[in-house]
Amino acid sequence: MTVGNSRQTQDLGLQETASAIAAGTLTSVQAVSDSLDRIDASQPNLNAFKIVRREKALAEAAAADARFAAGDRPPLLGVPIAVKDDTDVAGEPTAFGRVGDFPVKLQDAEAVRRLRAAGAVIVGKTNACEIGQWPFTSGPGFGYTRNPWSADHTPGGSSGGSSAAVAAGLVPAALGSDGAGSIRIPAAWTNLFGIKPQRGRISTWPEPESFYGLTVNGPLTRTVADAALLFDVAAGNHAGDLHTPEPLTVSDAVGRDPGVLRIALSYRRPFTATRTSLHPEVKAGVERVVTALRSLGHQVTVADPIYGPQIGANFMPRSMAGIDNWTRDLADPSKLDPHTLSNARLGKVLRNGPLQAVTRLEPLLHKQVGRIYRDFDVVIAPSTGTPPPALHAPDGLSSWGINKLITNACPYAWPWNVLGWPSVAIPGGFTADGLPVGAQLMGNANTEPLLVSLAAQLESVLRWDLQRPDPWWLG
Repeated sequence: MTVGNSRQTQDLGLQETASAIAAGTLTSVQAVSDSLDRIDASQPNLNAFKIVRREKALAEAAAADARFAAGDRPPLLGVPIAVKDDTDVAGEPTAFGRVGDFPVKLQDAEAVRRLRAAGAVIVGKTNACEIGQWPFTSGPGFGYTRNPWSADHTPGGSSGGSSAAVAAGLVPAALGSDGAGSIRIPAAWTNLFGIKPQRGRISTWPEPESFYGLTVNGPLTRTVADAALLFDVAAGNHAGDLHTPEPLTVSDAVGRDPGVLRIALSYRRPFTATRTSLHPEVKAGVERVVTALRSLGHQVTVADPIYGPQIGANFMPRSMAGIDNWTRDLADPSKLDPHTLSNARLGKVLRNGPLQAVTRLEPLLHKQVGRIYRDFDVVIAPSTGTPPPALHAPDGLSSWGINKLITNACPYAWPWNVLGWPSVAIPGGFTADGLPVGAQLMGNANTEPLLVSLAAQLESVLRWDLQRPDPWWLG
């Protein structure tokens, strides 16, 4: 292992790596080898990866260099990328945080197929909590994934492995997924930018829809431009997808003036079954972003979407039935966490009747929540209710205790999964203890370009992309 050499490329972003390879100043074999060396060095402490594809990735990197020599120039040729372990990669199993042996997948998921078509090299699959249920990344199937900013805290979840890998500089970008904030939450807690696209924008095939439309795939990166590039490359549909919005691109929105926007600042927590409160240091992080928005000339006014209890009633059957779906291929379900088994049982009950009823209510929710866009262009809200919890915070808790922890830490993100609308995660600085916090910009249908344009403008002022954690994981 040559960890010293691997540091030569760790600060390169997605565009920078792609440009260096395209210019011939960096080979894919070097970029991928460096990434793999960093992963191997970090794995005992950071534990971001479930699967590391060293031999396969190096062979694919050599093939990418051969393509370069032949004059081929796809946009991500030879660039190392990580993929969350809820997404199929041909030749690898998809455990999604579950314990057990799982069959090797014969085909790439559509999003991975598109990444490969753009020349990307998949270096590995990142850890996720069991069936993506919790905003922390730990479980008996792999142990604990730690936050690059603090070994004693979670990076969030369920895309915590992807966010840890990018924040630690192991890869320049990673694909995550978001069913209740699972891109935006770990982005907030690891100082990253993330995009939760509109439903159907990035295919979830081989699932026609994921978690009955709640879950979408999206990028985690340090910069807005890198996320926009990964978004544009991964976006598109498979013939079997249930949701097929009109195609759009967002890379061209980076650097484009969004104009003077009317922005609603909302701290209202959507419907929750337990009492929650916003941590003052998270609120301070949101206010830092608001101050930047006002300095850029935007009009920010306190105003709240109208959520109502119906939105919570819509979320529960879809999420629980989706969990049940992921338990059906297990030879021994007893290996699952007891909380998972309880949720799956509830999913079986809710599948018959309530699930069909709530999905029919979605147009009414669009109308109800969408009223805020009569007066505003964008909504800004916290990404989470608290800074990242301690690594062992969920250990030993009852189902009720787990639910209280989740609800208090993450009450803000999930409604946009019910609505299927886009949202982006904006880093909001750090707590007094050095823990990252963040905000989210939320739009209605087809507003990814607007959100990306505004996010890039904020990045030019806040410069979160210049912050790096100390590499404690190298020992």
